[in-house]
Amino acid sequence: MASQNQNRSPEIRKDAVNNRWVIFSPARSRRPSDFRSKSNSNSDQSECPFCLGREHECAPEIFRVPPDSTSDWKIRVIENLYPALSRDIEPCRIQNSNIFPNSGEVAISGFGFHDVVIESPVHSVQLSDLAPVEIGEILLAYKRRIEQLRCHDSIKYVQVFKNHGASAGASMSHSHSQIMSLPVVPPAVSARLDSMKEHFDEAGKCSLCDIRSTHFFVDESTHFVSIVPFAATFPFEIWIIPLAHSPHFHKIDAEKAADLGGLLKLMLRKICLQLNNPPFNFMIHTSPLQGSPSEVPYAHWFLQIVPQLIGVGGFEIGTGCYINPVFPEEAAKILKEVCLPR
Repeated sequence: MASQNQNRSPEIRKDAVNNRWVIFSPARSRRPSDFRSKSNSNSDQSECPFCLGREHECAPEIFRVPPDSTSDWKIRVIENLYPALSRDIEPCRIQNSNIFPNSGEVAISGFGFHDVVIESPVHSVQLSDLAPVEIGEILLAYKRRIEQLRCHDSIKYVQVFKNHGASAGASMSHSHSQIMSLPVVPPAVSARLDSMKEHFDEAGKCSLCDIRSTHFFVDESTHFVSIVPFAATFPFEIWIIPLAHSPHFHKIDAEKAADLGGLLKLMLRKICLQLNNPPFNFMIHTSPLQGSPSEVPYAHWFLQIVPQLIGVGGFEIGTGCYINPVFPEEAAKILKEVCLPR
């Protein structure tokens, strides 16, 4: 299979969701089995403030699950001790900056919220170790926090993400995820929505609703499907997409959260087994909180999982065009065939 992949000609595929181009270059590929992460050692849990009994070492708590729990909590949502944005300043545009007073450059105050979701009180437990319903409870914690943040008129977009492993950006090995709430809609989000609208205007349907005809199937559950996208930016990248059209992640209910928890667990276990527990990121791509009703027909949220297997170089940074050494159809076939131990 490796030689067959390497004999294929390169292709440049358009990602119709994000409106960018991805170069697939099999000549640069190694065998898929070579895309295996070096094993990472776990940090010393004796100094971990996320562990049970060390709650006092953390930043203020926002809420916990169960809500009335003391020493038996399962999930804690806390403020980030080192936030990228400040919840304590006024959201405003900075007029006539003293640095470049007449340049026309735009700046706004660094208002926003930066929260941490501690996914388990036990240091050694990873997200994929949890039961589907337990992962579902974490997803519902995201939902609850987003609903709280919607009360702030200045918050335009909420990004939920998880960094697993130091090279994926995690500073703590204790399993956790993060929620950042912004007073602007990021350009990548606007570009994704513009691209989805362009597809809808041309095809008359949502780009993610008809996924089986344009992407490469890995697995599915009652309410979700996992695919490797047609123009995957990264090797072994996975998208988990709601089967029912839905613009906003925070509309998820308990049944669908548990269902998504099961499929997310399955995908993480497949990645772990096939690629030797690589560092990874996952991101929930949803719609802006104050989006226009006209966006509803074409905006569709999804969860993206990106194993960190290759670096990003000057070409990618300079052009915004990525080189992926593994064709998505090959990655999907490998992931689909991964047999997990019972």
